[in-house]
Parts: sequence; structure tokens; C-alpha cells
Amino acid sequence: MPPHEGLVHLEEYDWRDSNVALINSDIDHKVKHQSASTEPAWNNGVIGREPGLFIWRIEAFEVVPWPKEQYGSFHEGDSYIILQSERVKKAADEQGGDEDQDKLVHDIYFWLGNHTSQDEAGTAAYKTVELDEFLHGTAIQHRELQSSPSDSFSALFPRLKILRGGVRSGFTHVETNEEPRHTDTLLRIFKHPSAGAGREYVLVHEVEPTWQSLDEGDVFVLDKGDKIFVWQGKNCAPMEKLKAAQVVNDMTIAKHVEVEVLSQAESRSKVVVDYLGGGDINPLETTFKAPRPVSSATEREAKKLFRLSDSEGQLSFSLAKEGNGIGIEDLDGNDVYLLDAGRTVWVWEGRDASRAEKAMWLKVVQRYVAQQEDAAGVSFAKVSQGNEGRAFVTALQA
Repeated sequence: MPPHEGLVHLEEYDWRDSNVALINSDIDHKVKHQSASTEPAWNNGVIGREPGLFIWRIEAFEVVPWPKEQYGSFHEGDSYIILQSERVKKAADEQGGDEDQDKLVHDIYFWLGNHTSQDEAGTAAYKTVELDEFLHGTAIQHRELQSSPSDSFSALFPRLKILRGGVRSGFTHVETNEEPRHTDTLLRIFKHPSAGAGREYVLVHEVEPTWQSLDEGDVFVLDKGDKIFVWQGKNCAPMEKLKAAQVVNDMTIAKHVEVEVLSQAESRSKVVVDYLGGGDINPLETTFKAPRPVSSATEREAKKLFRLSDSEGQLSFSLAKEGNGIGIEDLDGNDVYLLDAGRTVWVWEGRDASRAEKAMWLKVVQRYVAQQEDAAGVSFAKVSQGNEGRAFVTALQA
């Protein structure tokens, strides 16, 4: 199905407000498979056959390959689809005869920028479902929000960078950050705690080039075009300084400009503050604090496992188990389960779950996430029995 024809299905497959009555029906699978078989992005002889990382941006309802040299850079005005395919050993019960003992496992992320449009987000969601269909329904699907990156997504990009601007949407226009002349760019480099114990990721996020964007706990890179300044807050961490050095190295590969590194504790750091409009600000006497552009969902006290089942004649959603003793043995292949693991809500689809159970999972998880106090920071993902992957197993065991 050509991308523009998919518009009639945007409401049906929009993950924010979905009519899911036909999901997992025979007609649903036939429609999606036909659409997937004609989508150029998937039919290149590589997707589903070879391991690797693949990224596409949604542009005017089209799935457009993202340049490999820009992997790790995302614009807050856009929506993207990211596919990570890895080759792993087959489980003992999957191996047979002389068959290849390896298999490909897939994670699909649809990433929504804070300022992406509804049509771009809807297209990304629809095409994510389509890509999963192309991969025979074996992929783990993740909704990824710019405001709260998951651990698994952050781990894909050692140099994750969020930039302002975006492409022209089919319905709306988002200003790009590509100007005919140079405009000052200010990048904030900061630690983001993961849900795992003791682990942190360092993110790079473009912020407004004003002195109010500065924070003494982080590192900032100011690109003036003919010169680059690195401003180190007095309480910044060594890993943030290291990340800043990597960012500056990437920036200077394409252009040879002077780089000056300044600590907030030295008087010359006022040069950066002045460039950012703070002419009357003394950096030695000022406390710089700015809200983080990325939120952190708080861990809830205990994990919860819910069961979605129609085994008694009608569809029910009920708490099956609570606490940190939840294991794979608590999952029944005849049903669908929702695991609230804190920052991520997982949906596990049993191999023999009914059509009704499979059709309702999306609506159930949307309503559940919306009821959480920290819903803005909660991501969700769906796995199918036999294709769980490491992240889901870790969520169970944590």
C-alpha cells in the first residue's frame, strides 16, 4: 500500500487513540502483509535477513532511510522508526537437524519527538506494526518518547543527540534548523539515570542558546561557527566532560575551527555567558540551574503482573501477582499479560492467546499507562512468547 493511502488507517493504528477491533483478525494480517510487501524501506534484501541497526524518518507519510552518518542524532520535530536486528543462538527446543543454529531477533522502536506532528506520529506507529508484520510478528515493539528514553534505546547510541527542528509534515509545517547562514548552537551534555542499579547514560540535547539554559551540574558546547566553546559547570561529572570531548571531535572533523575549554570556576568563562546574552551575569557568583530536557520516571515500589484473559467466557483484566518474585513461570501461553516493571510497561502475548485477547492488548496498555501519575515518563513495549529478548527477561528478574 502506498504511504499516502495509509492515511485512511491513521486513526485505527495511532497508538495514542486506537480503534483496535480488527487487530489480529485475518483481514488485518492480510492488509498489513500486503502493505509491507510493497514498502520499499523493508524490501531491500537486507531487512529481516541480516543483523544491524537501521533507521528511517517519517517524511510526508513516507518511510525515508536516515543517513548512517547521522545515526544517533534525532530532531525533536520528527518521528523515526529504528530497527535493531541481532543474531543469537537458538534455544534447545528450536534447534533441529542440520539447520542453522542461529536466528535473528528484532527490536523495533518508534521514536516520537516532543514536537512531532500527529500525522507523523500516526504514520510511525502504523509503519511499526507493518514492519513487525514483515518480520512475521516476531519483533519486540517499543514506543519511545524523547522526554524519557528507555535504557535499551539509550544503549543503542553511545552518542545520542537531540536536535531542534524537523521536516515539513503532510499537514503541518515544522521549522527546520537548517539555515542559509550560521546560527549559534548550544548543546547540553548531562547524565541520565537508567532503571538498572547504578547505571547512567550521558545524553546530548540541543537547548535554547541563552544563558538561562546553563546548569552548573552539566557541560555545554557552544558552536559559534568560527569557534567552539566548551563550558564546564563547576559540579559537572568526568563522564560528561568526556562526552563533550567526543562531541567536539565529531564537530571538528568536518570543519577546522578553534576550540576553547572553560571551567565555570575561571573568570574567562564569562565569555560564554556574554555570548548567550548574560552580559550582566557574573559566573563566579551565579547559581546556574535549568530544568532537564529529559524526565526520569520514578520506580514504583513493586512490580505488578496483570492477566488479560477470556478463559471464563468474557474478557477480564486482573492482577495476577505483585512483588519482585515474578518469573517466566507465572506466564500462561493461553493469555496476554501486562508487566508493570516501573519505567517500562511490558505486554507479553502468549502463543495460544485468543484473537480477542490479542486484539485488546493495545487499548488496555494505553488506558493503564494513562492512569499512572508519571505517565509522561513511562514507555511500553510488546513481546510475543518465544521472542522475549534480554530486556524483557531482565525486567522479570530485576
